[in-house]
Amino acid sequence: MSEYSPPTDPLDVLHDDHEILVVNKQAGLLSVPGKGEHLADCLLARVQDAYPQALLVHRLDRDTSGVMIFALTPHAQRHLGLQFEKRQTKKTYVARICGKLEPKTGEVDLPLIVDWPNRPLQKVCHETGRAAFTEWRVMRYGTDETRVRLTPKTGRSHQLRVHMLALGHPILGDPLYATGAARDFPRLMLHSEELRIRHPDGGAGVKFRAKVPF
Repeated sequence: MSEYSPPTDPLDVLHDDHEILVVNKQAGLLSVPGKGEHLADCLLARVQDAYPQALLVHRLDRDTSGVMIFALTPHAQRHLGLQFEKRQTKKTYVARICGKLEPKTGEVDLPLIVDWPNRPLQKVCHETGRAAFTEWRVMRYGTDETRVRLTPKTGRSHQLRVHMLALGHPILGDPLYATGAARDFPRLMLHSEELRIRHPDGGAGVKFRAKVPF
């Protein structure tokens, strides 16, 4: 893992009301603090500077950008937490991956588990892994790369990164799973573009989007 030098961009608030706060997380910023003072700066800490009542609901990988939601009341935290747990949320990501992914739509159903000797890496394991399911749809092809929309049906750690690697198409710029030229990008080319939830106040369906920065 490279040295931690998080971006200094101001908080990018997409939505806030009496129950929830939605922000666009920058790539390179931890969602929650890591172990040690040098990893204390994170999105949660920055959010709580501006919204002291904010509570964590879910996380994005340090190197992933995009839509992340926080609860502003304990009720909202419970409500949203259950939606994530029961897979009632809908998350959509955009990625640039190495090579030409074919066919244009498909799904990956490969169980994942932490690769203990190499943690935080994850790996596919059919014996002890936890179920992990991802759908993909090709958006367009580039020169030896594919822009793809990914819809995870489960929320395993590094799920999209390992599933794309398992297909032979690592996400460009991935410091953990890409090798060679595929790694030589300024950031991980993975962005949480859209999140759909039921609002904790009344249960109406709402969606939040953050423009893809690459």
